[in-house]
Amino acid sequence: MKTLPYFICLMLLLSISSYAQLIDVKQKVKNKTIERADQKTDEAIDKGLDEAEEGVDKLFEKDKDKEDADSEQQDKENTDETDGNKDTGGEKAHKPESVQKQDEPKLQSYTKYDFIPGDKVILFEDFSQDAVGDFPALWTTSGSGEIRTLNNYPGKWLFMNSESNVYNLMQDLTLPDNFILEFDIIPTTIEDGSDHSGCYLTLYQGEGEFLNDELYPGTGGVHVDFTDYSWKAIGYAESAEKSLEGETELAPIEVNKLNHVIIWIQKRRLRVYHKGQKALDLPTVLYQQVKYNRLRFSLWGHEGFPYITNLRITSAAPDMRSKLLTEGKLVSYGIYFDVNKDVVKPESNGTLKEIAQVLTENPDVRMKIIGFTDSDGDDAANLDLSKRRSVSVKNELVKSFGIDASRIETDGKGETMPIAANDTPQNKALNRRVEFIKL
Repeated sequence: MKTLPYFICLMLLLSISSYAQLIDVKQKVKNKTIERADQKTDEAIDKGLDEAEEGVDKLFEKDKDKEDADSEQQDKENTDETDGNKDTGGEKAHKPESVQKQDEPKLQSYTKYDFIPGDKVILFEDFSQDAVGDFPALWTTSGSGEIRTLNNYPGKWLFMNSESNVYNLMQDLTLPDNFILEFDIIPTTIEDGSDHSGCYLTLYQGEGEFLNDELYPGTGGVHVDFTDYSWKAIGYAESAEKSLEGETELAPIEVNKLNHVIIWIQKRRLRVYHKGQKALDLPTVLYQQVKYNRLRFSLWGHEGFPYITNLRITSAAPDMRSKLLTEGKLVSYGIYFDVNKDVVKPESNGTLKEIAQVLTENPDVRMKIIGFTDSDGDDAANLDLSKRRSVSVKNELVKSFGIDASRIETDGKGETMPIAANDTPQNKALNRRVEFIKL
């Protein structure tokens, strides 16, 4: 009967082993459940943290966007305060500050053109009547020069290639007290590697021979000395004991680039505009008794040889209100485009601003804008260009000055309605115009 205890013992051992295994399985299940719970908890925590981090990132992005928007708004407000008082018509010359703290944005300010060319073209010279390689027929010089074309810029250019010589226009001009002179100039450097270049423009009262190489020609006038580092104006008169002058380093001309220079003379006041800025504004630099009738360029003491073209003199400041509201038609030469382009240039700001002001003050007035060209080029291309230009003028009035688009119609006539024969540069300039018609 000894086998019974052994059997019982064996059964007890098996039971204990099974129980132990059962306990072990339960423990494993328990442990696994805990692990899974921990994993789920960790995943939930991770997800919560991810969402929290995402929220924080978005919050910072919103803050950054807000800062950027606030910065843009502040820049706009700063620009509006210094852009020539677009709404009030004030004039503000400026010079950007160059010294700034490292973490602060650089101060920027802008002043738009405020001059308005008149409705009378007194002079236009683009040398289109002259042959390349010749000296221009309407000019004289104490040195030499020739007409050239350039690879980067259209048209014909007078290359003034004689150092210390003068270039006189052989035409007596009848200039009013208030007129605007414009021209394009490309200064170049001389072969010895100098970085500087410049030129004199002299407007003066003279008679007799046109070729005058005196330092101060005639009985009175004004020198405008412009270089790639400064502008200087000197008013003089025989009857005066001293000359009057002013100088600035703001917006100098750029070497080997096209510079569009604008000089506005208004009795004793002289203003120079360049690169979107009023570079020089001298209220009393001119002698009022001087009657300007002659024009001259000279190179004394300047390095480099410049190219010039597109000289234009117009009367200034027409009565736009009367022309539009009373006469019903304004012929404007104050809307500027590049050759064969329809983009309105910044120099047009003064004219557009005055037209917008008339429309703003007379909300019931509607008008039509009509573009015109000269006869150069293809007829169909000129017609299309004139239509596109009128649309561009309308868009500028709407976008920049807030005029209701429904108040403005547009059209273009191309070369079909000239107001002068297309036989000289000056007459062609008269035909290139924009008309504003009251409806």
